[in-house]
Amino acid sequence: MSGLRTVEEHLADVLAAVEPLESERVALAAAHGRTLREPVRAAVDIPVFDNSAMDGFAVRFEDVAVAPATLRVVADLPAGTDADPALAPGEAARIMTGSAVPAAADAIVPFEDTAGGLADSLGAISVQKAPRAVGAHIRRAGEDARAGDEVLPSGELLGPLQVAATAAAGVAEVVVARRPRVAVISTGSELVEPGSALRRGQIPESNSVLLAALAAEAGAEVVRRASVPDESGALDALLAEVTDPRSPERADVVIFSGGVSAGAYEVVKTTLAETMVFSKVAMQPGKPQGFGRLAAGTLLFGLPGNPVSAAVSFEVFVRPALLRLQGRRAIDRPVIALRAGAGWRTPPARRQYLPITIDRSDPAAWRAVPATSGGSHLAGGLGRAEAYAVVPAEVDAVAAGDVVDVMLIS
Repeated sequence: MSGLRTVEEHLADVLAAVEPLESERVALAAAHGRTLREPVRAAVDIPVFDNSAMDGFAVRFEDVAVAPATLRVVADLPAGTDADPALAPGEAARIMTGSAVPAAADAIVPFEDTAGGLADSLGAISVQKAPRAVGAHIRRAGEDARAGDEVLPSGELLGPLQVAATAAAGVAEVVVARRPRVAVISTGSELVEPGSALRRGQIPESNSVLLAALAAEAGAEVVRRASVPDESGALDALLAEVTDPRSPERADVVIFSGGVSAGAYEVVKTTLAETMVFSKVAMQPGKPQGFGRLAAGTLLFGLPGNPVSAAVSFEVFVRPALLRLQGRRAIDRPVIALRAGAGWRTPPARRQYLPITIDRSDPAAWRAVPATSGGSHLAGGLGRAEAYAVVPAEVDAVAAGDVVDVMLIS
């Protein structure tokens, strides 16, 4: 389609303007959701010491290689004890999962492999089943990682599992990227706060809520969320506030919704004509796009005002920029291939991003099902979406059963 840029061209311009934010050292307890800027290296071995994988008895393998075998219990080792009892031939120590294995022991016999089990675990025991080999049920020190090993690379998102791995490695502080500071500004004289009484021509404002939540999910700190009418003075004043380097609400990124198309009251386009570049991108929804960078480095995104267009534009252009600001290794959403559960229309010569749900009724054959009829204004249907079907510009239509790329967002 003549005059339209490709998605890749517009995204390349955005990413070329991104300069990673500075780093800071934070306590591990405050690191969830942050992006590593230095690798995490183990401060201790994982596991720290040889420990029991079972509740049972620490034994000398040669004493129980042939079962049944009777042993005398000479020690009791709960988790956390520092005891290291000697074991003479024919002796065993009762041991709990996670307890340090005595230096004299080389195998663990679980309670269930003895005649009396836990109920008869002190005094003499009868081993009914021999361990499979030396080292049975022993977790060796350092088998997961040695002190000094890289546990997590730079650029990794610190989710719950990564935070736990860092703690297990004995690391109390990590070096992460500063959170991007984001201001979200919706434009439109028709917008009012949700729950307000509506007069003719007014609608509840939802885009700032949507974009602020998406930004926070991408690791940003939302410092301002506001709505302004289609008047340049109001937008000028608000933009001055969120770009003032002395302001506590100073933003690294400003996201506008609305005011970027070809209408008569496009306040973002008219106010920032000298600062931002406004383009038409070969995508649906989301064709009108604006982008710019202030001299101080603040990134400006002008997104369409229809809710689905704003959501899709954020996913395609803003989210990658926020992750790149934080130094994230992976900036793309995961994409899987699914068969369409129903057919739908596609726009001519534009890449389509269609909100979908995933039909999981057949575990062996998940299906992509449209969440809306495709209109960019259908905010209610957007709430049902858990992914976007991404259909190339050259595809004329999607039929039920066709394989489509699905970008997961939840």
